Amino acid sequence: MKSNIISFTIGVLLIVVGVAELIPAFVDWHRANYDNAVAFLMCSVVSLFFGGVLVLSNASYEPTLNIRQAFLLTTLSWFSMSFFASFPFYLSDLHLSFTDSFFEALSGITTTGSTVLSGLDTMSHGILIWRSMTQWIGGIGIVAFAIVFLPFLRIGGMQLFQTESSDRSEKVMPRSHALILSLFEVYCLLTILCMVVYYVLGMSWFDALNHALTTIPTGGYSTHDASFGYFDSTPLQLAASLFMLLGGIPFVLYVKLLFQGRVAFLQDDQVRTILSMIIVFAAILTMWLVYHSDYSVIDSFRYVVFNIVSVVTTTGYATTDYTLWGAFPIMFFFFLTYMGACAGSTTGGLKVMRLVIAVKTVNKQLKALIYPHGVFTVRYQGRPVDRNVAITVVSFLVLYVASNAVLTMALSLTGLDFSTAISGAATAIANVGPGIGDIIGPAGNFSTLPDTAKWLLCAGMLIGRLEIMTVILLFRYEFWRN
Repeated sequence: MKSNIISFTIGVLLIVVGVAELIPAFVDWHRANYDNAVAFLMCSVVSLFFGGVLVLSNASYEPTLNIRQAFLLTTLSWFSMSFFASFPFYLSDLHLSFTDSFFEALSGITTTGSTVLSGLDTMSHGILIWRSMTQWIGGIGIVAFAIVFLPFLRIGGMQLFQTESSDRSEKVMPRSHALILSLFEVYCLLTILCMVVYYVLGMSWFDALNHALTTIPTGGYSTHDASFGYFDSTPLQLAASLFMLLGGIPFVLYVKLLFQGRVAFLQDDQVRTILSMIIVFAAILTMWLVYHSDYSVIDSFRYVVFNIVSVVTTTGYATTDYTLWGAFPIMFFFFLTYMGACAGSTTGGLKVMRLVIAVKTVNKQLKALIYPHGVFTVRYQGRPVDRNVAITVVSFLVLYVASNAVLTMALSLTGLDFSTAISGAATAIANVGPGIGDIIGPAGNFSTLPDTAKWLLCAGMLIGRLEIMTVILLFRYEFWRN
């Protein structure tokens, strides 16, 4: 059966989870936290067992994928890995409910960064490294991992990668699995570089490793309750801003640089746009903060730049509670929550590519109203944008707004106040992390929300990470019709 490729691939991914769980088991064993070490070891055995069963029972499959199988595999991969990744949280000394365990794992795998945990400063090192590892795995993409470990999935490989990513860049390598492997190499190099820089600037090796694992994938999990604010260091915060931004740039540009020697960063419309927006936004908010607070110009600038980059790249680190800056900054950051950085990066949100095409499409329609007989073309990256692409972008924007509205109303029905509901929906679907308000803002977490709200947010995180259409298509009758 062709469908066996789905079970086989999920089996391989569960084996990856099982092997990865041995790392925190070793960490806790080394630190004499034997109860958690045994819990991680048990989870590893379970993941390896189920993964092995799926692989061995589906070893003879056809290495081809149609579009239906690709979308189904993408969604099931993310869900199954999150499910098995939640077991260590459930069985550890955290004593979390399964709802909280799954929420934490899914938030990690989708690189959202929302958390139900507190007391991170004294928490088991194994748990902390496992949280960071879930975000690192999720950052490059679970399906990309499958292609890395299954290079023989050559037919439909790029199609599969694109069901979880909005990257539609031209191929820079002849085969999709070669491209994914190159992206993975770049991802590892950036992570190592980030870790070394953090260590040189004052972090311990453990903090440097954990924060590197969550900075490049723009995830935002930290080893401290105060998040990045724990490190009251201007050099560290500026370095983090840089690496978060690097995580928000299309990774295909790094591949061009490292493997083809092509420096194409400023030639990319997305990169130019995101850099321009960050500069303008930082200037506006810095002036506001200098005028309306006691911060110096330098402190205002570093706080503003860090938090703007953190929100725009959907990382979710925080150095201070920016909701205390006043009404204007609150609304400013709320709208930035929806934006996201570049397509083809590890970030969530709408993505700059879509915003650029949408603005140009609207501009074209306005010109057409003024000059009815004129012929106008929407251009992106110097090339005309196909009408179907423009329609897809507009359709996504409509679904994005509708999904946020539906999730906001559903969260309101669980008893949440309006600011918590609307910002919770926004941060889940955009995969940002912190919301707005006293409960889920930068200084709070999601632990006090009712279980129903947490499950709704889990659905929002999964839908947002897979860019809405991938999941919605699975509920369409036409999609399954022969």
